[in-house]
Amino acid sequence: MIAALLVNLLRLLLLPVSALRWAFAAPRGGYVVLEIDGPVVDLQPPRVRLALWWRPKRRAPLSVERVRELGKHLMRDPRPAGLLLRMRSVHAGPAVIASLRDALLEIRAGGKDIVAYLPMGADNTMLLLASAARAIVVGPETLVSPLGFAVEGRYVRRALEQVGVEPEVFAKGMYKNAGEVLVRDAMSDAQREQVGALLDARLGDLVASLAQGRRVDRETAARWIDEAPYGAEQAVARGIIDAVAYEDELEHMLATGLLPGTIAPRRAEADGGSAGGGALASARHARGRLVSADRYLGARRALSLRPMWPRPIIGVVEVHGAIVSRARFRGASLASEERLVASLRAARQNPRIRGVILHIDSPGGSALASDRIHHEVTRLAEVKPVVACMSNVAASGGYYVAAAAHAIVAQPQTITGSIGVVSARFALGPLLERLGVSTDVVKRGARADLFSPSRRLDEGERAVMERELDAIYATFLRVVARGRRRPVEEIEPLAQGRVYSGADAQARGLVDMLGGFERALHELRQMIGPKAAAIEPAIVRASRYIPPPPLLPAPVPTLLELVGLRGIAGDVALAIHCEGERVLAYCAEAADLD
Repeated sequence: MIAALLVNLLRLLLLPVSALRWAFAAPRGGYVVLEIDGPVVDLQPPRVRLALWWRPKRRAPLSVERVRELGKHLMRDPRPAGLLLRMRSVHAGPAVIASLRDALLEIRAGGKDIVAYLPMGADNTMLLLASAARAIVVGPETLVSPLGFAVEGRYVRRALEQVGVEPEVFAKGMYKNAGEVLVRDAMSDAQREQVGALLDARLGDLVASLAQGRRVDRETAARWIDEAPYGAEQAVARGIIDAVAYEDELEHMLATGLLPGTIAPRRAEADGGSAGGGALASARHARGRLVSADRYLGARRALSLRPMWPRPIIGVVEVHGAIVSRARFRGASLASEERLVASLRAARQNPRIRGVILHIDSPGGSALASDRIHHEVTRLAEVKPVVACMSNVAASGGYYVAAAAHAIVAQPQTITGSIGVVSARFALGPLLERLGVSTDVVKRGARADLFSPSRRLDEGERAVMERELDAIYATFLRVVARGRRRPVEEIEPLAQGRVYSGADAQARGLVDMLGGFERALHELRQMIGPKAAAIEPAIVRASRYIPPPPLLPAPVPTLLELVGLRGIAGDVALAIHCEGERVLAYCAEAADLD
C-alpha cells in the first residue's frame, strides 16, 4: 500500500506533464504502429523486477493481452485513423495466432482501420494474420507463399536394426502413435487419419481467413494456396495482397491515399461501418504521422493510478511446457509440479482470488506430476470456480490436468485429446554383442532385471506390461469421464489416443466452448457472479512449498507412470527432468504442421 501511495503521489505531481504527453501521443488521422517480430504469446509475462547488469536485457514477447489493451484505447480515441502492423516474423502456435487475429478483427469492428506491412514477404502464418487487415503491403522482391501445411515422419526401424537396438513398444489406443517411429517403416493408417484431420482443420482455417479477409470465395482462396508461391507483383495481380512498397514509401502511401482501397468507393462500401469505413474516410486526409504502440500505451498508462487497497483478482495459473516433477535446470520451459502445486494451493488459500483460469500449453509429460497437479486442481475446484483455457497444445497429460476444471475453452486449432497410453523400451543386447561387450547377471527374484536394457522381455513379462497399461488406460478414462460428467462408455470411443483439433474436440464434448483467453475470462466471470465484470486477471506464481489445507478428502489414486516419445529422438528436456519416471505425452510430430 505504501508503494502504491508513493507511486500515485508521483503520478499526481507529474499529471500536467503526463496529460501533455498523452495529448501528443496519437497522431490525428495517423496510425499507431505495432511491431510484430518474433514470439507471440497469449499472456504478458510478469516483469523482471531485478535484472543483473551483466546479462543482456531480452525483449519481452508480444502478447495478445497487450494487443487487446491497445485495441481498447484505440477504439475510444478518435484521433488515430487506425493501426499499422509491421510484421517481419511471427513465431507462435495456431491457437495464439487465432486469438491475435480475433483481437485485430475486434479493432476493425470498433471502427479503426488496419494496414499490414510485411517487408520480408508472407508465409502461411503471416498471411493468415494479415488477412485481418483492410490492406496488405509487402516489400519489393519478396515471396508470398501460402503453401498449406505438411507433416513428415521419420521412421528408424531399419536404422535401429542395423546398429543392433531392438525397440519394444506397448500402446493402448489405436491412435496412440508415439512409438511407431521405432517399429515401422511408414505411417500407420490410424496416424495418417488423425494427422490428415488436423491438416484439414488448419487448411480450412487458412482458406476461410483468406476468403473473408480478401473478399473472395473459398474456391479462389484454395486456388491461391495450390498455385503458390508468388512474387510480390504477381501476388498483387491476383489480389492476394494490395501493394508493394519500401518502408520509407509506406507512410506517404497512407497519407496521400495511394494505398489501394483507401480512396476506392467500392472497397469502402464493401467494408461498411463495422470494418472501419469511418477510419477509411479519415485516412484520406491523414497527415501520415506514425507513432509506436509502446509510446502510445506508455503515455496512456502514465495517466492511470494504482489501486490503494487490495482488490479481488482472477488468478491465472500457467501450465506451460512439458510437465515434470521437478525442474532440474533453471531457464527451461517446463511445467514443474513443485511450482504448479504451490501456485494452485496459493490460489486456493488466498481470499482475494475469486476464481482461477488454468492456462495450458503443454503436450503432457510425467504422469506422476500430471496426477498430482490434477489432484490440486480438483481440490481448488471444490471451493472456487476453475476454467481451463487451452492454448496451442493441451494433449495427453495436458488434457489430464484440464479435466478437473468446471469448463474447458479451446481455440478451433488447439491440439488436444490424446487420451491413451504408450510405453517403450530398448533392448541393447545385439548392439553390445557387436561391440564385444558381454553381460552376466546375478539376481534374486525372477524379474529383478525386468528393466535391464541388455535383453528383450519374455512373454510373461510382456503380459505384465500389457496388464499395467490396461490399468493405466482405465484410470485415464475414469479421470476424463469424471471431469466431463459422462460415463466411461461414452469417453472410451473418443479416447484411443486420438488427437483432435479444438473444433473437433468441442463437437465430441471433450471441450465446452471455442475461444481464447478472453472467452475463458468471460465464462469465469459469469461463474463468479454479476459483480465480477471489473475483476482483472493476474498470474499466480508461487515458487516456495505451500502445505496443503487441512481436512482435505483422501486423494484420488495415483496414476502409474507412462512412457511417451516425442519424435524420433524424444524430448531431451523431458527425459532429463523426468529421469526415473514415466510420462504422459503425445507425439509432437502431429503438431508440427508447417
